[in-house]
Amino acid sequence: MNGILMSENPSTPEIALTDLPRKASAWRFARDEDRTRPSLPEVFSTVHVPGGQTSWLKRFLAFVGPGYMVSVGYMDPGNWATDLQGGAQYGYTLLCVIMLSNLMAILLQALSARLGIATGRDLGQACRDQYHPAINIILWLACELAIIACDLAEVIGTAVALQLLFGLPLLGGALLSIFDAFIVLLLMGRGFRYLEAFVIGLLTIIALCFAVQLVAAAPPVASILKGLLPTSQVITTPGMLYIAIGIIGATVMPHNLYLHSSIVQTRAYERTPAGRREAIRWSTWDSTIALMLALFINAAILIVAAAAFHDTGHQSVAEIEDAYRLLSPILGLGIASTLFALALLAAGTNSTVTGTLAGQIIMEGFLRLRIPHWARRLLTRGLAIIPVAVVTVLYGGHGVGTLLLASQVILSLQLPFAVIPLVMFVSNRRKMGEFTISPFMTVLSWSVAGLILILNFKLLYDTLAG
Repeated sequence: MNGILMSENPSTPEIALTDLPRKASAWRFARDEDRTRPSLPEVFSTVHVPGGQTSWLKRFLAFVGPGYMVSVGYMDPGNWATDLQGGAQYGYTLLCVIMLSNLMAILLQALSARLGIATGRDLGQACRDQYHPAINIILWLACELAIIACDLAEVIGTAVALQLLFGLPLLGGALLSIFDAFIVLLLMGRGFRYLEAFVIGLLTIIALCFAVQLVAAAPPVASILKGLLPTSQVITTPGMLYIAIGIIGATVMPHNLYLHSSIVQTRAYERTPAGRREAIRWSTWDSTIALMLALFINAAILIVAAAAFHDTGHQSVAEIEDAYRLLSPILGLGIASTLFALALLAAGTNSTVTGTLAGQIIMEGFLRLRIPHWARRLLTRGLAIIPVAVVTVLYGGHGVGTLLLASQVILSLQLPFAVIPLVMFVSNRRKMGEFTISPFMTVLSWSVAGLILILNFKLLYDTLAG
């Protein structure tokens, strides 16, 4: 029947129940009241999508935003640690891993957007409605661990950037990073488009900073092209494999799959088959273009590190602080180090957005639990600050750098817990109906999931075998 549901947030627009999917029979543990509660209800369907005879460009621009918010997680401080170390130690060889992981990310994020638009559920809600509560607890804990690992990278990146730019001690910078939660709360209060504009603005700063450094580094084009070609060395060299899996963990973010399936629903597209089909098409273009920007930035970090450090005999550079200190003298550009630190600060601040929203989406999706945003953010950030503080006190800056790289490997190990349910859902016709992915895409998606599992098992074997 037709009706109106008011969100728990009084400022949220009214949401028609007919806008939400009613295929409860396809989901084993779905409850009627859950089918009427959208993901992120405070911003659900709040971004206007022009209709009628509007040009395709205006309609596409209405969907631009979620892809760039997701792309933040693909260029956060964790990427800096793995890309920097990979470029300094192994030159351009790991460019093929960055390319591969980015292609995997484009595919998985497209599947995530498809799930959210076609079913009206984010990935957390879909898992809750499909799996036994005991399994959901395991999946939720894995997601929380991934978010803490991601937040750990954000804390370290922000603290290091503040130290490089303003001379603040690492511990002080880590504690100061707590307050970036209020940026998210302020922008969310003004509207989702303001949040997206903030993210895109900081992404532009990061891209410009690395474009300047890339020009200054003047890397050999032949070496870059060779590095894009896959090589067996990545698998057979344990140290290279460790960094490669760290790159995959830093690039394909598990919590981003939950995030993307939710925020695509902020668009007020028609909740009809034709409207959903158009929303899937434009959302896929949005995330694909945004992730190509992430590819450029990740590749630029590794290329600059390879040209500045590996090619000049500084292969031992593994810490962000060392890179900052050496960049300007080696590249002969006085502002290079400042641009490096500024981009790092922008990346750390930007990543806060995805961590905040993903944490909220996962907690509400799996547990049906809503707590104030500031409380959720402070809880996650507090859990991330504790290991940073301990390692800083005991081991100093070097220990923090090691912790940053380890956090990305942890993220990689959490990937199967998000990727496998996602592929299962989007390839299930009872759940997706006409929006089920094709047999070819199903095989390709399971191949990506299988590759992730194989790499993770190889990493665990090498680690346990010493």
